[in-house]
Amino acid sequence: MIQHRILLFIAILTWASSSWSNEADQAKRIHDRIAGVPPISTTLNEMVNKINQGDELDAAFIAIENSNFYNVTLKNFVTPWTNKDQSIFIPLNDYSATVIGLIRDDADFRQVLSADIIYVGNNALGLPAYSNSNNNHYLALVDQGIDLKTGLQATTQSSVTGLNSAAIAGILTTRAASQAFFYAGTNRAMLRFTLMNYLCKDLEQLADTTRPPDRIRQDVSRSPGGDSRLFLNNCIGCHSGMDPLAQAFAYYEWEYNSDIDPTGINGQLIYNNTNSVNPITGTRVQSKYHINSTTFPYGYVTPNDQWDNYWRKGQNQNLGWSSSLTGTGNGAKSLGQELAASEQFASCQVEKVFTSVCLRKPLSDDDKDQISAMTQSFKTSGYKLKQVFAESAVYCMGD
Repeated sequence: MIQHRILLFIAILTWASSSWSNEADQAKRIHDRIAGVPPISTTLNEMVNKINQGDELDAAFIAIENSNFYNVTLKNFVTPWTNKDQSIFIPLNDYSATVIGLIRDDADFRQVLSADIIYVGNNALGLPAYSNSNNNHYLALVDQGIDLKTGLQATTQSSVTGLNSAAIAGILTTRAASQAFFYAGTNRAMLRFTLMNYLCKDLEQLADTTRPPDRIRQDVSRSPGGDSRLFLNNCIGCHSGMDPLAQAFAYYEWEYNSDIDPTGINGQLIYNNTNSVNPITGTRVQSKYHINSTTFPYGYVTPNDQWDNYWRKGQNQNLGWSSSLTGTGNGAKSLGQELAASEQFASCQVEKVFTSVCLRKPLSDDDKDQISAMTQSFKTSGYKLKQVFAESAVYCMGD
């Protein structure tokens, strides 16, 4: 009888140990995926207790409190959005710091494309002042090892850059985004990379040859290589929707001295206010919008920054454009609001987080159901992205 009780006691201990081990593995996996480092013992115990109580999400939020989530996970998450090469090896800047700050503060993430907001280092840190012509402020944040979880503070972009508040559109008008996407070219890059980063769609995926070509600029040949079929079957697909949207950026330019700064690294964002007239266009429109005007002289001549969303009809209406907006407006701010109000914006953020946390794209039917559920949760929770990180980590914590 005594031997039987001893064996039973050992079996119970073995089961309890196995159960704790399994939940400890789950807690470690959640912490590793969110913070990128193993939890310390006290944190692990706290997370295991939450899992035991059926509060897996609370366990994930404990991991989110680790500073590494902000200093490493989020920095690596957002940095590729800030440059054309989509490289992770780019220093912290006003674009990446602002995204990190919005996520940290549980802000409505739709603000990222329209709000007059920017995150800078806390005033008490003694950092170099924010500059429109260099990145020294953010380089100092990193060089001094400042914890981004506590070292960032929100302020208005207009107060630190001097831009008119009407010209400001979240990260679209940060110095880093301007340097990357307003540099040279025709400002179409700003639209393309915004679509890639916030709607998870590149232009080829959005190409629709059924949209009217009346807003395609003069620099696009209507018979490339002498063959008009190339324009009708290919070029029109992207440009018919892209050009009327990219018109929102008509007053923006990245200005630099090419003689001493050929890469434009020390340039700054220029916005033509109501009293500004470009000598080449005779309007507020930057000269790059009239570039190569002889390619097709009968093409569209950009007169202002009024944009129109031709993709509200045709195949791209499935992106879920908001019925509360009109699909037209002036400037980058209203365009940012149009993009961020779409269903595709919400599902894109969720899919990016899922891929980052679970280390794979959603492929199975279960994965896709989870993406759908998390997208709905993201919207109903006020577009708070930390919630998506927590839910993704729980889904991928294993059994």
